[in-house]
Amino acid sequence: MKIYISLAFLETREAVEIAKAADDLGYDGVGIPDHVVNLETLKTPYPYTKDGKRRWEAFTDWPDPWVLIGALATVTSRLRFVTTVYLPAMRDPYSAAKSIGTAAYLAGGRLELGIGVGWCEEEFTLMGQRFDRRGKRTDEMLELMKELWKPGWTEFDGEFYQTPRLEMEPTPPHIPIFVGGLSDIALRRAARHDGWIGDLITTDRAIERIDKLRELRAEKGLTMDDFVVITPLTDAFTPEHYDRARAGGIDGIITMPWMFYSGPQASLDEKIDGMRKFRKDMALD
Repeated sequence: MKIYISLAFLETREAVEIAKAADDLGYDGVGIPDHVVNLETLKTPYPYTKDGKRRWEAFTDWPDPWVLIGALATVTSRLRFVTTVYLPAMRDPYSAAKSIGTAAYLAGGRLELGIGVGWCEEEFTLMGQRFDRRGKRTDEMLELMKELWKPGWTEFDGEFYQTPRLEMEPTPPHIPIFVGGLSDIALRRAARHDGWIGDLITTDRAIERIDKLRELRAEKGLTMDDFVVITPLTDAFTPEHYDRARAGGIDGIITMPWMFYSGPQASLDEKIDGMRKFRKDMALD
C-alpha cells in the first residue's frame, strides 16, 4: 500500500517542509490540489459536500502545482508527485503541456498527472475557457499533450485544437495519467488511461467503483494489472483497514496523518511528528 501525504490547504512554505519530511520518512508521494483563484461568491454549488459549501476557508494557499513540483523535485530524491486534481480544460493545451512537461522533466519521472474536468463554471469563465463540453475538450487535450511530450515534430488536427508542425522541449519522461471523479463518466474516462483518483470516500464505495472500473477495462480488453487506484478514505485508520483496502484493489491512500493526532490546527512540528507516529502505528516501517 502506497501512502501519499495531502498538501491541500497548507501554507506553501509549510508544504515544502512537509514534502521534505515525507521523503525522509519513507512516504511514497504527496498529493497537490489545483485552483487558480477562489472566488468570493459562486452560483455553482461545490459538488463534494452535502450542503454545497467549499471545504476550505477564504485566503487558503493554492500554489501553482507545476511551480511547486519543480521546487519539491529539487529538495527530494524519491518522493512522487500527483495532482489531486489538475483541470486541463481550464487552460490552453500548449501552456499546460509545457508546464506539466517541464515539471515532469525536473522531477525525473516522479510525476503522476491527476486530472479532472472541473466543477466551477465561474472559474472557467474567468480563465477565458468554455465550461460546456469541457469533458470532450479534456479528452482531446490529453491526446494532444501526449503528442507534444514525444520527441521530434508534432502535428495534430482535432475538433477543438489544430496544431501546425512544431516541437516542444524539454521532452519529459513518461507521464502516467490518473483521472479523478466519482461519476460513471469519470470512471469511463479513467478506464481509458493509467489510473483513478477518488475523492473522500468509504472503503466499500471505493471497492464498488473499482469493480466498475474492472468491468470497463475488460470491455476494452484491458486488465487492472498496470492500473493504479489512489484515493483518500474516510473510514481507514488502522492497519486492518489498510489491509482490507489493499485487498479490495486500492493501491494508494492519500491522507493527512497529523489529523489523527493533533487535528487541523497542528503546527509544522506537530504535523511532522504525526507523520512519524503514523508510520509506526500503521506498521509502515
